Amino acid sequence: MIQERILELTEYGLVTGLVEPDDQVYTMNRLLELLEVDDIEDEVFEAYEKRPPMTQESAENALEGILEEMMEYAYEKGIMKENSIVYKDLFDTKIMGCLVARPSEIRAKFRELYEGTSAQAATDYFYKLSCDSNYIRRQRIKKDQKWMTDTEFGKLDITINLSKPEKDPKAIAAARNAKQSAYPKCQLCKENEGYAGRVNHPARQNHRIIPVTINNSDWFFQYSPYVYYNEHCIVFNSLHTPMKIERATFGKLLDFVTQFPHYFVGSNADLPIVGGSILSHDHFQGGHYTFAMARAEIEKELTFRGFEDVKAGIVKWPMSVIRISGPDKERLIDLADKILAAWRGYTDEAAFIFAETDGEPHNTITPIARRRGEDYELDLVLRNNITTEEHPLGVYHPHAPLHHIKKENIGLIEVMGLAVLPARLKDEMAELEDAILNKKDLRSTDTLASHAQWAESFLPKYDNITKDNITDIIHNEIGLVFNEVLKDAGVYKCTEEGRAAFGRFVDAVNQK
Repeated sequence: MIQERILELTEYGLVTGLVEPDDQVYTMNRLLELLEVDDIEDEVFEAYEKRPPMTQESAENALEGILEEMMEYAYEKGIMKENSIVYKDLFDTKIMGCLVARPSEIRAKFRELYEGTSAQAATDYFYKLSCDSNYIRRQRIKKDQKWMTDTEFGKLDITINLSKPEKDPKAIAAARNAKQSAYPKCQLCKENEGYAGRVNHPARQNHRIIPVTINNSDWFFQYSPYVYYNEHCIVFNSLHTPMKIERATFGKLLDFVTQFPHYFVGSNADLPIVGGSILSHDHFQGGHYTFAMARAEIEKELTFRGFEDVKAGIVKWPMSVIRISGPDKERLIDLADKILAAWRGYTDEAAFIFAETDGEPHNTITPIARRRGEDYELDLVLRNNITTEEHPLGVYHPHAPLHHIKKENIGLIEVMGLAVLPARLKDEMAELEDAILNKKDLRSTDTLASHAQWAESFLPKYDNITKDNITDIIHNEIGLVFNEVLKDAGVYKCTEEGRAAFGRFVDAVNQK
């Protein structure tokens, strides 16, 4: 019934607003061409017209099934090369590309809403379009496991990332044998817009980007295809240029939240280990969400010499954060630049802070900007990527006893209090729950053994563990592990000694 699926997908486009009524026949004919179908028979049209019309909700729920049946048909007819996740992702993106307007039309609509209504109206439109086009894969994201855990620093967000599919062996082999291409240079480059993709690079026919000028430079705005939080956006340089935290970075972040005051925006650090993303292309991440770090209060007010008009303080947070705020962007930029310059060259051997070893720099900052009414606010998170024999992955990185839960780098999103945990934990935690409930040997398998010491440490806390509460208990304990992860990543610990060392750095800034 491929003809009926074509009619369904066309109606999906109409209901979601991807397709204008004037483009209905045109869209239908593009789908016929893509799927190598000659026509739609009269009886199919007649039967389809008797069906109840789609709603936005029913359209969203139907999309995955429509695309799946189209891909089954394409594989049977030899139109789609392999019936595997990589080739299906390439092909269903090509299908959805038939429904998405040209970039110029979408950008014009975005500008119209921004200038005529509000910045939020413009981003609401663009976010819905990015979801309806299946660029943001809503059905996969629903598979992610998410919860919150109460800690001494507030409610931390925890997610086990199940939305990104694993590549199949055939696709891995094909990618290995494929011709290496430098176009697009990376997955953030503007050349991705509309790109057909290949086995080693995702398809992007349904992808659209919005040009923005920030701090007098050309950037683009888009959403992450696998959003970790509400309206998870990416703001990226129009040029493929490396990440760099510098004075201009603060200006760009503050300019962005001037234009989009309902969003926060931040940058990963610009050094390996403490930079949790693509360091080869300068970009920021933002969105319409309030993280635990943004909700955290100031534990100690600070005064910076020459900047008495700027509010400042140390944030009550496991990582080492200086928050500065005020109505004058330029004053915040000047102070942030002064703090960055001081930190880049700062060494305190007693606190095991080294600006560099053997010519390798270690100190940098993860900055985050937001608005608080008329005020601007910058959180400056001090980072250091030094390694030792004891901690080869980083001294200020999750330590080995926590690797059974989180071994990966602590990037911007985690810095703010959202754990992005690996998919392996879904099955591993299910095995652990079964072992606990059935009183099995916690070292009977390699998987259980990796979690045994942790489980043995928390089990005595609970008097009655049942099948009804075991998952909540495990989730809570995972959240508490993430709390420890953030403590490990903090260069100054939340102890009397750590805060004294933090104070020495503040004094060093004031002496400059």
